[in-house]
Amino acid sequence: MNLDSVVRAEPELEPRHAEVVRATLPLVAANIDRITAVFYRTMFDAHPQLLRDTFNRGNQAQGSQQRALAASIATFATYLVDPALPHPATMLSRIAHKHASLGVTAEQYRIVHDNLFAAIVEVLGADVVDETVAAAWDRVYWLMADTLIDQEKGLYAEAGVDSGDVFRDVRVLARDEDPSGVAVFTVESADPATELPGFVPGQYVSVGVRLPDGARQLRQYSLVGRPRDGALSFAVKRVEAADGCPAGEVSSWLHQHLRPGDPLQITLPFGDVVIDTAATTPLVLISGGIGVTPTVGILEYLAAHAPWRRTLIVHADRGPGTHPLRHRLRQLATRLEQADVEIWYEEPAPGARHGRVDLSALSLPGDADVYVCGPPMFLRDIRRQLRAAGIPDARVHIEQFTPGDAGAPERVAR
Repeated sequence: MNLDSVVRAEPELEPRHAEVVRATLPLVAANIDRITAVFYRTMFDAHPQLLRDTFNRGNQAQGSQQRALAASIATFATYLVDPALPHPATMLSRIAHKHASLGVTAEQYRIVHDNLFAAIVEVLGADVVDETVAAAWDRVYWLMADTLIDQEKGLYAEAGVDSGDVFRDVRVLARDEDPSGVAVFTVESADPATELPGFVPGQYVSVGVRLPDGARQLRQYSLVGRPRDGALSFAVKRVEAADGCPAGEVSSWLHQHLRPGDPLQITLPFGDVVIDTAATTPLVLISGGIGVTPTVGILEYLAAHAPWRRTLIVHADRGPGTHPLRHRLRQLATRLEQADVEIWYEEPAPGARHGRVDLSALSLPGDADVYVCGPPMFLRDIRRQLRAAGIPDARVHIEQFTPGDAGAPERVAR
């Protein structure tokens, strides 16, 4: 059948659609990995520029982006048929910010729709995906898509730009080498008549790199400098090949080639895992590995604008030699009036606890806002410990650098 003939109904999942989705959700969920694999393959065959210039090729090769899409669709559909479940607002917000940082526009949702529904029919069969089933799942898709489109339009309007107009040409002002191997790049607008915007602590920019094969790949990197007009700083860890995963294309290129004076393209800042700068509640900043970069950006702001705010800083790493921005974190903490730093290293080291983070050893303020960033297993363990400590989920804000299920499909920096 021609799925374009399916007519979208009123802006809610009507009972007849909900009944069909509820009945077919187990079948779709059981095959969602196959559906998303076919979807991406057919979409990239028809629109190769999307893989070349927008999507993360490393994530595609590893399958992590496919799993993230599958999780988001299943989560949203499950909520629609059972509104008693928590609304997936966090998931949708994270996706919208990621899309805005890539310059996604409303027109691209039609491309996704057509290829996704073709994949559903190919995997499940036209006899299963009849008009009734197609209409119900079409409604699920457009309810989710329209929600994201509206959010993304709002983000573009808030940034004062037309939809998708987020890319800016910049020039590298400085490159600072951290002992851990992380490089911090500071950039300014390439146009002397314009300045780069400020940002909210915790946000990121997408960095675009034209690779030797002609592809323009985009990656997101946290902003670590003090928010100020005219310049932005971001930290890049070089991702080495490991455990069957290839080396990071963009991070490797930036480390090998980018020097002061060089041109580069970045986007305006986005990201919703940000601190409330008007709040007076205590802060708990928990990070693992390169997940420390949002913490450093937040500390830069606090040191300049709210040094009185009570802050507990918790970080986990292999050892002092691999701890990104270690000296910068310590120096910023000394500029705060009520800051405690707790470090856990897998290797024994002076001034640090040995082993994995154990939050039960700390006194966590019950009214604190908690921000967590790190690798997936670390995030899952910290979320479990926070719940055991009685910290409400509403006070916990999780940023994940790889697509996954620790809160939402989130950004990647490779």
